[in-house]
Amino acid sequence: MNVEERAKRIKLIVFDIDGVMTNGGLMLGDDGLESKVFHSQDGLGLKLLKNTGIQMGIVTGRTSQVVMKRAANIGIKPEYIYQGVEDKLEAFDDLIKKLNLSYETSAFMGDDVIDLPPMRRAGLGVTVPHAMPLVKEHAHYITTREAGFGAVRELCELIMKAQGTFDGQMAKFLK
Repeated sequence: MNVEERAKRIKLIVFDIDGVMTNGGLMLGDDGLESKVFHSQDGLGLKLLKNTGIQMGIVTGRTSQVVMKRAANIGIKPEYIYQGVEDKLEAFDDLIKKLNLSYETSAFMGDDVIDLPPMRRAGLGVTVPHAMPLVKEHAHYITTREAGFGAVRELCELIMKAQGTFDGQMAKFLK
């Protein structure tokens, strides 16, 4: 099955944070506070995709209030955010069950080997160009844009185009 056919079926997309929604760098201050840099184009892409009815979640190994703030801005429900996760497949499974969906109708976007179990279970496993080689071997799709620089937006648009919702979402900007 090709990427477009997989993307047509997506009802849920789950993202890792570091190295997917960000460039993977971690900024830690002397006060111990963590900062992350997100791309505004990714944020708008997520909001547009959400407008089409696609559910979204986050599964990340680190814990940060920054993630909660970004998710709130995008409109991802707090109960669909899993932080400090060691077993990402377990969290992914929990979200699938919570939403009463199937793996075939879900996508997972990650960049490191900890992301492989949910990526391999998902109907659409996605990664970024700088991902670890083993992750790229198992991905259905590798974005052309880098993490933290529009990779998430690229995936959002790929799904909207496959599902025929892209033009409708763009219409308001082309008046």
